[in-house]
Amino acid sequence: MTDLPAIIAYQGVPGAYSHLSCRTAFPELQPYACNTFSDAMFMVERGEARLAMIPLENSTAGRVEEIYRLMPQSKLHIVGEHFEPVNHCLLGLPDSTLQTIESVSSHPQALAQCLQHTTELGLDAVASLDTAGAAEQLSQSGNTSQAAIASSLAAELYGLKILRDNFQDKSGNTTRFLILARDSHMPILETDIRFMTSLLFTVRNIPAALYKALGGFATNGVNMLKLESYMASDTMQVSSFHLDVEGHPHDKAMRYALQELDFFAKEVRILGTYPWHPFRLQRDQIIEE
Repeated sequence: MTDLPAIIAYQGVPGAYSHLSCRTAFPELQPYACNTFSDAMFMVERGEARLAMIPLENSTAGRVEEIYRLMPQSKLHIVGEHFEPVNHCLLGLPDSTLQTIESVSSHPQALAQCLQHTTELGLDAVASLDTAGAAEQLSQSGNTSQAAIASSLAAELYGLKILRDNFQDKSGNTTRFLILARDSHMPILETDIRFMTSLLFTVRNIPAALYKALGGFATNGVNMLKLESYMASDTMQVSSFHLDVEGHPHDKAMRYALQELDFFAKEVRILGTYPWHPFRLQRDQIIEE
């Protein structure tokens, strides 16, 4: 992997939360903005980028539907995950103040997540294609009555002033990203490391197929952390599933569970095995306390 360009691709414009995630997780790599998720993934497949930072789900907005359609078509492997807290900032031009602004633009989800604070300030909300794009447009407008909701990185890149930090109505909004690479990397099984394994599979056309396919994880004590279904074909007759389980394929319990999955399912594909992100460990400690 080290012979590939030191580039990490993401979807969006500079200053987007995906860009911020790239800089946080891989400060040694050069972030590269792409127009679409598929463009970012294809850069990695063609060897033009070392990694891709792709959002899978958000604690407030839910899953990113497009990724579930793209992953089965891609040959990429998951080599890690990253959790990025979403800290919305109210941004203005250098001469703007809370008293001069009258309207605020951002992605509709960001506007919804900041609705209470926006209403309290009496601002008109204007929908934009994305958060960083709204910040870029603001920087070019010269209008001190306009504001944008975006990341602190967007403020830095576009010369904007943070009028109010933590502008979201509720704290804890977090996005989970997948880190994708062209080559697979199976980490060595170590008992003191908690691993995640992500899989794709399609159930066979038999009664209780999903129940039987997943039963091996329960009987072998393997913890399932995520199960998502989606239509894998245009016929609307075949359901495929994305599954995240805690464990390493070389672990005895996981081997038995995967054997049962192979028997009752088809087109089973391990997308990747990777260590838990520290965010999961911190969350577990909070729950235990």
